[in-house]
Amino acid sequence: MLKDKHGQTLSNSQVMQKGMGRLASIWLEFVTGFLWWGVGEVPLHHFRRFFYRLSGMKIGPGSTLHMRVRVYDPRHIEIGEDTIVGERVVLDGRAPLKIGDHVDIATGAMLFNSQHDIRDPQFRAIDGQITIEDYVFIGPNVIILPGVTIGRGAVVGAGAVVTRDVPAGKVVGGVPAKEIADRGLSEFHYRLGRARWFQ
Repeated sequence: MLKDKHGQTLSNSQVMQKGMGRLASIWLEFVTGFLWWGVGEVPLHHFRRFFYRLSGMKIGPGSTLHMRVRVYDPRHIEIGEDTIVGERVVLDGRAPLKIGDHVDIATGAMLFNSQHDIRDPQFRAIDGQITIEDYVFIGPNVIILPGVTIGRGAVVGAGAVVTRDVPAGKVVGGVPAKEIADRGLSEFHYRLGRARWFQ
């Protein structure tokens, strides 16, 4: 009889289910690797966007992902229109990741919607949807953790670690991120503009 990694005996149907799950996981690793090394390194915006969409990512018109973006499971990632995702950003699609319109995500930001439960004896994953609403600015090297919603027009300062929801129109910063100011705008009408083709 076969056993799982925890020493539990598996039935034939469980073995089959785990085998199919393993094959699906290997295929996803191949797709992810192709997006990282085959697509993310190409200095042509239209080429990258074509393959990200082909992999299952939903990307609205006028939006761009700059070079060296790291994507985990593109099938659960939705990006609105006129949104810019900077270089070396991590987009985690292991749970739903929804990014709105006119969002600016700066270089090196990491949006993780899956993490390990350090108190669980099996070290299981905890998943939670991340939602970034319209007109949000996320500064360089920000980390956003599972289950967080960033409200419309909010700003997350450089290097912040966001562990809880950010209300609309607020400016947060620090580790963990805390409210430090109000953005001072009640209406938003701007567009981020044309994407740089070769970046």
